[in-house]
This record gives sequence, C-alpha cells and structure tokens, in this order.
Amino acid sequence: MKKIVLSTMVISLLALLACKEKQPAQMEVVEVQSIFPKGNLGPAELFTGNAYNYGLVPIDSTMTTLVGNVYFEPGARSNWHTHPSGQILIITDGEGFHQIEGQPKEILKKGSVVKCPPKAKHWHGASPTTGMQQIYIVPNTEQGIVNWMEPVTDVVYNQ
Repeated sequence: MKKIVLSTMVISLLALLACKEKQPAQMEVVEVQSIFPKGNLGPAELFTGNAYNYGLVPIDSTMTTLVGNVYFEPGARSNWHTHPSGQILIITDGEGFHQIEGQPKEILKKGSVVKCPPKAKHWHGASPTTGMQQIYIVPNTEQGIVNWMEPVTDVVYNQ
C-alpha cells in the first residue's frame, strides 16, 4: 500500500512539474567595466535614462578640444543633437547605438569608432540590456560644443 501511495505522489508531482507554465525569459542586464569614474548624472532634459559624464580634457584655447567619458546605463540615450565641428566616439565597453538623422541606426560595440560629421543631427546610447561606455572627442571648440534638440522617441530607439 505504501508503494502505491508513494508512486501516486511521485507521478502527481511529475505531472505538476510537466504542466507548469513556463515563465517568459527575462532580459539579462549586462554590466560594463569602467575605465574612469562614473561621473555626474546627465540632466533628464538631455537624456532618456541615466547617462553619466566624466570630463577628461577640459576646454582651453590652446588645444580647442573637449574630451570626456560617458557611461550610459542599459536603455539610456542622448537627445538628438549636433556639434558645430563634429564629434568622435570611441566605445570602450558594452554595446549601444548611434544614428545620424535619415540614416540607419548603427550597432556599436567595444572597439567601435564613430566619426560624426559637423552639424549632423544624431543621437547615441546604450542597448536595452547592456550599458555602454564611450570616450567622446569634440574638436575645434571655439566654433561651439553642442546644440541639444528633442528626445529620441521609443519608436526610433527600438527600430
């Protein structure tokens, strides 16, 4: 009798496990390795999500170049913007996107280098699941640094 009850319990348990609904897979968030300190949180008016800026080379009249590091948390991105003299991005870890208005969105990974032309309207940021660390270089700062515009919509980001 004990064997029958035990067998029935084991069969019932196996049936329950087999019938249990599978939960949808959750996206795994990937952390990136920082080279520089995280820096200061960028203003919500200029970024969707959390992006942190850490200045590396301040503006001066001799070098006329601004260099810094930005860490985008997963899903974070800049607003659309332009740079009067263009911008260079060097991705040091993680993955994300860059898009010039009217062109397809580019996938960026560690080691990617982006040369954004002067006055080109563009945005950049992390992928939905992986943060992105980038060094930015803005040359010829005597012509201006950045002109901020509207946020990048979820539709554009997710295309």
